[in-house]
Amino acid sequence: MSWCLCFKPKPNITNKVRAPQHPRSRQGYTTSITASQTNAMALTFEVLGRFNRARAARLTLPHFVCQTPLFMPVGTQGTIKGLTNSQLEEIGCQIILGNTYHLALRPTSELLDEVGGLHNFMNWKRALLTDSGGFQMVSLLHLADITEKGVTFQSPVDGKPMLLTPEESIQIQNRIGADIIMALDDVVKTTITGPRIEEAMYRTLRWIDRCIAAHKRPHDQNLFGIVQGGLDPILRDICVKGLVERNLPGYAIGGLSGGEDKNSFWRVVAQCTAALPEDKPRYVMGVGYPLDIVVCSALGADMYDCVYPTRTARFGTALVPEGVLKLKHKAMADDTRPIDPTCPCMVCKNYSRAYIHCLVTKDAMGSQLLSYHNLYYMLQLSRNLHSSIVEGRFPEFVCDFLRKMFPKGDVPEWVCDAMEVAGIDISSCCAPFPSCQEDDSKNMPEEVSLVRKRCLWDSS
Repeated sequence: MSWCLCFKPKPNITNKVRAPQHPRSRQGYTTSITASQTNAMALTFEVLGRFNRARAARLTLPHFVCQTPLFMPVGTQGTIKGLTNSQLEEIGCQIILGNTYHLALRPTSELLDEVGGLHNFMNWKRALLTDSGGFQMVSLLHLADITEKGVTFQSPVDGKPMLLTPEESIQIQNRIGADIIMALDDVVKTTITGPRIEEAMYRTLRWIDRCIAAHKRPHDQNLFGIVQGGLDPILRDICVKGLVERNLPGYAIGGLSGGEDKNSFWRVVAQCTAALPEDKPRYVMGVGYPLDIVVCSALGADMYDCVYPTRTARFGTALVPEGVLKLKHKAMADDTRPIDPTCPCMVCKNYSRAYIHCLVTKDAMGSQLLSYHNLYYMLQLSRNLHSSIVEGRFPEFVCDFLRKMFPKGDVPEWVCDAMEVAGIDISSCCAPFPSCQEDDSKNMPEEVSLVRKRCLWDSS
């Protein structure tokens, strides 16, 4: 059941989501890396504007100057399927994400090193980020064996075993040459519970020291640490503190978008962003739904990546302000309108829904056109987030976004809760809900229950 905000929330309640201290065993966790090993950074991060937690920044990397919040398309093996580099530049792509595991298999990191790195190999002049290969612990778990030494994969190419250690992950990424490289972490699905979550979090902290020690290019590549800990706020708090002690160039929030409920998702993001440094970029890994990006940006995150915009395009789905448009549906067969009449992208200017409907059912060009449009949508959303924060109209932008996506005012409850913690008043785009007439706040977090109590007071 959804509910509405009935007053403009106070920004100073946002830190109440942070977890308390807890005397858990540290399981051999020590800080063994000196400050001199972690101070080298190849980026600058300048905050240009704020609204409560939300911030817009200039992120200067070795190959490009980026604006945040930003979305990074996923180009697993050095390419965004169906799009050329010039098209990506045309729609404003700032960073492409590459996959260490897959690049190491093909074309191999040795070849990339010989040609001067992935930038030269794919002829991409802007920024690159490579993940560590750790996500394959989840996606290829049936092929992987995880130990303290590292992860042994059964190669999907030839079936041979492949050991990926923290040191090897960093060495591969040093050869690839991306502007941002990710530490190897022990990734566990958020739907898993029990001691495995704690084991993975402490292993992630032990592995970050091995990654730092193995990193040979700190002056032109930025090593980001990854906050793990599942849905346990105490474990997340321990991991954040351990990583911040290392004074890394940036920090990622990992382990989300793995099937957890949205209420748990936003709370983890809110807790981590509140505890991470103000002067470093914050990257929420694997997030690609437009609504999620707007919410996470309101909570203080800066960077996102996901295959969703391009993968959903290959299934004939377009992203529009109202949500999604299924181009395979029969209703599209004679619809001569553009995908989105308000979108200025090349696809919407030149092609109709009916034309793309014919293509997505028969020709690869259909998925290419939809990939172009969907990425344009995501990158334009990033630009709009940035400009609205800088220009001091972020709450208005959020409300306009929500009105288009939820014209009946049925904004999901988790979004309402997250916006309350972010200090964004969205009452103007929410329909009145029964929860404002009934005090059902006994089991709700303090910062959320206050709003519902005020709803009750205002209605009495």
